[in-house]
Amino acid sequence: MAKAVLKEEIPVLDKTDMAILKLLQQNARATVKEISEKVHLSTTPVHERIRRMETSGVIKQYVTLLNAAKIGKGLMIICYVSLKQHSKNAGDKFIKSILEMNEVLECLTISGEFDFMLKVVAENMDAYYDFHVNKLSQSE
Repeated sequence: MAKAVLKEEIPVLDKTDMAILKLLQQNARATVKEISEKVHLSTTPVHERIRRMETSGVIKQYVTLLNAAKIGKGLMIICYVSLKQHSKNAGDKFIKSILEMNEVLECLTISGEFDFMLKVVAENMDAYYDFHVNKLSQSE
């Protein structure tokens, strides 16, 4: 007997929910009071809407964006990577090694000539060269 595949429910978001999300994207530290004033609702319904969007997974997490230059990472590089081997094991090993590298902000799987696209930060070109030669190329 075949098992029924359950689809994940997509929450219904109205215009007010979208306005709340936009405000939170602009400033995740905005208070419920500040948001309620801007969307013209009292604080209780705004709080309930935010809670519902958190619970349903619409809001996944809150993050802090850093000024890279102020922490000695003023150079941002987009780096394309092709693996020498194209097996599941090789891909898993590469991803695991990338997750341990503080210089890598994002790792995207892409199709075409390259396998991955990395967003990398470094202090300067010398630091990036060191990262590329001594870390990245050792993980491929």
